[in-house]
Amino acid sequence: MDKQAYFLNIFRKAKAKYGLDERRLAAEDWKEHWQTLIATIMSAQSRDTTTIPIAESLFRKYPTLSKLAGAKYLDVLKIFKSLNYNKTKAKHVIEAAKFIISKFKGKLPSKMEQLTKIPGVGRKTANIVILEVHRKPAIAVDTHVHRLSNVLGLVKTKTPEQTERELKKFVPKKYWADINYIFVRWGQDVPGRDKKKLLASLSSK
Repeated sequence: MDKQAYFLNIFRKAKAKYGLDERRLAAEDWKEHWQTLIATIMSAQSRDTTTIPIAESLFRKYPTLSKLAGAKYLDVLKIFKSLNYNKTKAKHVIEAAKFIISKFKGKLPSKMEQLTKIPGVGRKTANIVILEVHRKPAIAVDTHVHRLSNVLGLVKTKTPEQTERELKKFVPKKYWADINYIFVRWGQDVPGRDKKKLLASLSSK
């Protein structure tokens, strides 16, 4: 199978359906670069519709990175009460803010190896920052991208990191930035692991 041709055939149909989808993802449309990173940390294993208003509340209370770095854990936990893994995330966002200030002078680096040293930041969050903040090509693999890529037979992988590595082998770099945007919206619409249902959804209005 020509994986690149297969990918492009599917991706063009998915983009035609979801390319103009206005549903906001948790990493999108923040004024400050650090807010993009913090909101992405918060979004792990949580719906974007849940994460975004909680992130907005957090940023109202702590409008600067230094204020978030000085936040009290219990105060952040109170804001995060309806967020999945709220205890871990409350700890991570405060630690991340402190780390960015102390190690990077408040600026987000553009290199994977530097970003993943920040507390709470894995490859997906790092790739989101590379994409959204630095506007460089990257493939951000969350649960939707990982699931869809495997169900569609594009990859046969066990972890998101493996999926990212395999996709980079045959997906042209100019499409990397759009994979997360398109596949997340598609995955939100079509749960489960039914390949026929996934493909059929692209032809429905």
